[in-house]
Amino acid sequence: MTPPADLNQTVAHALAEDIGTGDITAALIPADKHSRATVICREAAMLCGIPWFNAVFAQLDDHIKIIWHKTEGEAVVAGDVLCHIQGHARALLTGERCALNFLQTLSATATITRHYVALLQNTDVTLLDTRKTIPLLRHAQKYAVRCGGGQNHRMGLYDAFLIKENHIAAAGSIAHAVRQARQIKNAAIEVEVENLEQLQQALELKVESVLLDNFSLEAMRQAVAINRHTTAGKTKLEASGGVNEATLWAIAQTGVDYISIGGLTKHVQAIDLSMRFMD
Repeated sequence: MTPPADLNQTVAHALAEDIGTGDITAALIPADKHSRATVICREAAMLCGIPWFNAVFAQLDDHIKIIWHKTEGEAVVAGDVLCHIQGHARALLTGERCALNFLQTLSATATITRHYVALLQNTDVTLLDTRKTIPLLRHAQKYAVRCGGGQNHRMGLYDAFLIKENHIAAAGSIAHAVRQARQIKNAAIEVEVENLEQLQQALELKVESVLLDNFSLEAMRQAVAINRHTTAGKTKLEASGGVNEATLWAIAQTGVDYISIGGLTKHVQAIDLSMRFMD
């Protein structure tokens, strides 16, 4: 899978944030000292973020060599050696935390995504992410979601319309908001609705999708039936709000097309990784 185009820029910003005017602790080490290290995984996970890890060290010292023993998207377990790395000790020490931050965070997103995708096996539901991402890691985390088997919702505010409660209130009505959207840009339109009456309004406007915000299971089933009657299922229905491991399967059984979970990127718990110097 192709990493996002802003990978090197993201890594450069992360390094600048950490290094600032210089790594004063790494300066304790002789400039000509070479070292070897290993990266070890301390828990079961899905590995994701290798391109960012590599880029950190490439930007610090392009003579550093990294030999990976696991591949992007591969399942790993506690105790697995992910890679060996060797080069100037100062560069290895300077890049250690930044590289691990990318690897542990993106692996966490991919891991939880893969878990939820597995729970949705044998259903026709597609798992989506949201814009609830860590600032400046939008593209990286959405890459990790794809790595885990999920799909991306809109990337940002620019590539699709999502007309929510406040947009509707400010525009005056769902109909007016949708008409305005179609005049502004030829892009997919999704309308967030809070009840079946609003759903009917959105369906009659033939929008591409409707987000069912915090609907009960019974209301979701009714929404699916109304959509089939009104659009023959051409409008896609997305369930969002209150989705977790305990509720996921029941929501999928209502017949919705998509389930979006902000926690894929918002509530990630970093995978436990460590870098150990061998000499």
